[in-house]
Amino acid sequence: MTPEQVDAMFKRVFEEHHEGRIVLELLIQRFARNACTVGGIDAILTTYKQAGNREVLDHVVLRINRANGVEDVNDQEE
Repeated sequence: MTPEQVDAMFKRVFEEHHEGRIVLELLIQRFARNACTVGGIDAILTTYKQAGNREVLDHVVLRINRANGVEDVNDQEE
């Protein structure tokens, strides 16, 4: 699949499909967390874990945005 086809697929699944929108919202509610600011090393480790979770959500949203014609200057396809 081309990157454009993948972007379009993410848009169809997570934006155009009713249940896909619900799933994306549930994923955001569960995995989009702010950094921990208290707790020493445990807070740092928690923040790293949360950042990893957030990276997946950011990728999904990036794909949807690209399918909608929104370009991210920081976009780096891997």
